[in-house]
Amino acid sequence: MSNKTFMGFRRENGRVGIRNHVVILPLDDLSNAACEKVANNIDGCLALPHAYGRLQFGKDLDLHFRTLIGTGANPNVAAVIVIGIEPKWTGRVVDGIAKTGKPVEGFAIEGHGEIKIVADASRKAMEMVQKATEMQRESCDLSELWVSTKCGESDTTSGLASNPTVGNVIDKMDDIGAYTCFGETSELTGAEQVCATRAATPEIAKKFIDTWQAYMDEVIEPHKTSDLSDSQPTAGNIAGGLTTIEEKAFGNLQKIGKTTKFIEVLEPAEAPTKGAGLYFMDTSSAAAECVTLQAAAGFAVHLFPTGQGNIIGNPIEPVIKLTANPKTVREMGEHVDFDCSGILRGEMNLDEAGDGLIDMMVRTANGRLTAAEALKHREYVMTKLYRSA
Repeated sequence: MSNKTFMGFRRENGRVGIRNHVVILPLDDLSNAACEKVANNIDGCLALPHAYGRLQFGKDLDLHFRTLIGTGANPNVAAVIVIGIEPKWTGRVVDGIAKTGKPVEGFAIEGHGEIKIVADASRKAMEMVQKATEMQRESCDLSELWVSTKCGESDTTSGLASNPTVGNVIDKMDDIGAYTCFGETSELTGAEQVCATRAATPEIAKKFIDTWQAYMDEVIEPHKTSDLSDSQPTAGNIAGGLTTIEEKAFGNLQKIGKTTKFIEVLEPAEAPTKGAGLYFMDTSSAAAECVTLQAAAGFAVHLFPTGQGNIIGNPIEPVIKLTANPKTVREMGEHVDFDCSGILRGEMNLDEAGDGLIDMMVRTANGRLTAAEALKHREYVMTKLYRSA
């Protein structure tokens, strides 16, 4: 592991990306159309339409800005055009991204009109694309690759094989000093006390339990008389043999390996600052929301074990999907990047599966399109905390 390298794009702040996107980023839902027009005008641009950005306030507004700024700052992004309806909030996102040294320009529609803004932004986007396409990959140590993980449509094979395969990778990445991240606050319910024992210090353990308890207080307690059976566990989880949230949680926990301790608890979309190690992020268990938040925190590649089959992708962070369910491999094989069902047949052990997934991760870092990328799955889903004002 200590000798493994990949070919990445070195950014202005020293971070390493594995993709080279020029992103056209809307500040708000009203600016989606303009961003999509710029991306349509200039080949090589990636527009990221979303549903929010108007009449948000407090922590909800802070999370909105943190997600947008983090998306633009992600090392898989070469340059950014920000388009908003008005200049003040547009400038806030531009200034946040600019702190990384990354090329970024902002355009506000108010006082100019959409036609002029689309034309001006298209000219600047063309310059950015031409510069980005001249960038060269360089050899980088594997420890510089930031890795996040989440699971989806879990079944019995998830906890038995595919999640432990990811855990094997997390342990190996931790050994070489990499940044890694897991989340899914709600789907640790029932295993939260065991998860807390994996914290690096008692203080971090308490912070994790407080974060989990806040989820219970804010989401579960006010709705405890409602029928949540289609949510946790989902109908797909139940069909796959997971009848309780506790069964799901203990399988989920296998993704952090056997030895690695998590060193901090992050807010949604918060970038890690404590140095290399495993981080827990307070996230929804909704796949697209979780990956969007982890990408906004700066993670460059995502490991996504699935049982029944999940087709999630992300426009910024490549999503590598693996499964140990042979039925999913047969029926949904075009969505699977790594098949570890051999563990259940006794054809490979966990260490071999982990090494195989690392090989797939390096190939992806070197430019191989994941299944989700090839199929154009670009689910970019913002998390919203409150009703609009």
